[in-house]
Amino acid sequence: MAILNNQWAKYLNDEFEKPYYQKLRQTLISEYKNYTVYPEQHDLFNALHFTDYQDVKVVILGQDPYHGPGQAHGLSFSVKPGVAIPPSLQNIYKELNQDLGCSVPNNGYLKKWADQGVLLLNTSLSVRAGQANSHASIGWHTFTSAVISALNGHETPIVFLLWGKHAQDHAVLVTNNMHLILKAPHPSPLSAHRGFLGCGHFSKVNEFLIANEMNPIDWQISSI
Repeated sequence: MAILNNQWAKYLNDEFEKPYYQKLRQTLISEYKNYTVYPEQHDLFNALHFTDYQDVKVVILGQDPYHGPGQAHGLSFSVKPGVAIPPSLQNIYKELNQDLGCSVPNNGYLKKWADQGVLLLNTSLSVRAGQANSHASIGWHTFTSAVISALNGHETPIVFLLWGKHAQDHAVLVTNNMHLILKAPHPSPLSAHRGFLGCGHFSKVNEFLIANEMNPIDWQISSI
């Protein structure tokens, strides 16, 4: 499917040879042939392509890609320019406005974050159109757990933002005490008011990065 041509290859190329991934690959070939699947195949590994291993400072762990037309492009919570901003991302922008005073942009394209070291990773990297979680059991979780386990051994501290129970279940993979785990309810409209809004995670990330002598994230997404 995809070949990782950056430092991630050192940590993940062995995964592509394992039996579970070979089975996953065959499943994906069938799914893309017989159904509409998001994102497009060349976008599956964009989170890893856009944010190289040594550059990771923050991980925002999503669940699975958006399952509507034109939305998913391989970065958790992000949509391409010109696509309506999904409700969960609207709540992320609300929290950014409350926490750091960021203005709410007119688009949901988060590549600026990825370029600064924010790994926008979903635990499942594909989904059938209109069917949330439809690829949750085909093997992706084994692969993305390998990603998180590799980051656990990172030589510099990382902040893991785990929003909602699904993301928080992966906290067990982060055992290195130098990393910071921040938990909150998911930003979806169903749960954002239970503690996501007001969590202050974005300012806490930057405080942690500065304390560890790293550049803070410029969270402001510009309007287009």
